[in-house]
Amino acid sequence: MLNKYARAFFTRVLTPFAALLIRIGVSPDAVTLVGTGGVVAGALIFYPLGELFWGTVVITLFVFSDLVDGNMARQLGRSSRWGAFLDSTLDRVADSAIFGGLALWYAGRGDSLLLCGMAIFCLASGQVVSYTKARGEAIGLPVDVNGLVERAERLVVTLVACGLSGLHAFGVPGVEILLPIALWIVAVGSAVTLGQRVVTVRRESAEADAMAQGGNSA
Repeated sequence: MLNKYARAFFTRVLTPFAALLIRIGVSPDAVTLVGTGGVVAGALIFYPLGELFWGTVVITLFVFSDLVDGNMARQLGRSSRWGAFLDSTLDRVADSAIFGGLALWYAGRGDSLLLCGMAIFCLASGQVVSYTKARGEAIGLPVDVNGLVERAERLVVTLVACGLSGLHAFGVPGVEILLPIALWIVAVGSAVTLGQRVVTVRRESAEADAMAQGGNSA
């Protein structure tokens, strides 16, 4: 849901910025690489130190590159398989850094092996959710389902909770509980989404096999 509506809104907002980058000679691939580097740096430098607020600020500034690079490619009329591949691959790198940084925090000064495990589960399940759709499409199936929690939802829920939890360092009471709640929400939502996609691929593959067998018998 967020993918559909948030992308449309931010695409309109960021179009002038994308046009400016094109005019000064910046390529979409460069934006993708810089954006991913910024997210990884913000997550793996700030989060393990417990600087959840500032880490989230840095990550948020760079995460919009995911919309800017695609906008630039469309304006240039240069959308390509390579660009789509690079963007999708580096999205996985950025997501891994975010949840990996949180896992490092909870494994260290955050002092919670349970929440460390939850962060690792969120990291792994997010990767598998993306893989199921990619693999299903690779074998010729439409995988006609989005699921309860897609990448946009995972990022928004996690980053908002991280940023708000980080306000605890500024004396705001009670907000530190928000990140654990968010991790549980993302973990459960990702598990449900994985189940939805697996069931969909199983149904679509059975239908495709039945059609193929019917065609062969005819």
